[in-house]
Amino acid sequence: MDCKPSTSDVLIEAVPNFSEGRDPAVIEALVAAIQAPGVRLLHRTSDHDHHRTVLTVAGPPDAVLAGLLAAVRVATERIDLTRHHGVHPRLGATDVVPLVPLRGISLEECATLARALGKRIGEELGLPVYLYATAATRADRRVLADVRRGGYERLAAEIHLPHRAPDFGPARVGPAGAVIVGARPILIAYNLFLATADVTVAQRIAAAIRERGGGLPGVRALGLLVDGQAQVSINLEDYRLTPLHSVVARVRHLAQEAGVAIARGELIGLLPQDALLQAAAYALHLPSLTLEQTIEGALAASTAAPAPHEAPG
Repeated sequence: MDCKPSTSDVLIEAVPNFSEGRDPAVIEALVAAIQAPGVRLLHRTSDHDHHRTVLTVAGPPDAVLAGLLAAVRVATERIDLTRHHGVHPRLGATDVVPLVPLRGISLEECATLARALGKRIGEELGLPVYLYATAATRADRRVLADVRRGGYERLAAEIHLPHRAPDFGPARVGPAGAVIVGARPILIAYNLFLATADVTVAQRIAAAIRERGGGLPGVRALGLLVDGQAQVSINLEDYRLTPLHSVVARVRHLAQEAGVAIARGELIGLLPQDALLQAAAYALHLPSLTLEQTIEGALAASTAAPAPHEAPG
């Protein structure tokens, strides 16, 4: 018997980041384009200061790739990076497109899909494309920050150099910049605002918690000034290795040492249920906590379980 999952059983997520967070008409055009038949829009967020929109979609691979290609086309036509200014680093109008395995597909298979999408973007839209994370073909391009270092302006000046040659598409930069495409596991994008306007405090904390600075494993972080408030912008690449509550505790400690407090948190996109259970178990001092220990989880489990068969009388 063939036990391979059918196409309908395979589910991937994509979390494209677009360099537009201020023009409602452009944002709505991106949202409309990405919703190809079979694609579910799970979440959307736009930020004026970051000048960035993040969309979270899921569906069968072919449908998701079709929606992504359509949205990249809209971004290419309607976003001009020569006039774009925001606090978040960016390389292109469509800055980064990660594919994430959800069901019936491996991370390596998502990397193959990412390379296929990157090739189409390069050939059909004429954009330089860089592969990162699991899809990377070069070791020095696995980390997103390395690919994006210097942003659009530096890439425009250096793309003719051998070490900046794109994986797909032309070695030239137009108003839409370049696209970074890859495959990765689930990532939590989470920001902490500090009760201060001193961005240097956020920058010092970000440097201390990021993995590259000897901080927490799987943590990428930046210190930014957003709407007049210092922000520690965090990408948590493996919440099982470093739980989200551990990151928050570390930031709180460092902030207190600097004489400031955490004002509030901000979740960008979605996070897995397990991460919430981890945080709740920690806060409630429970050795373990499962979904089945919630009323909703127990009800769902009892509904899904087959009814017991009565013995014949």
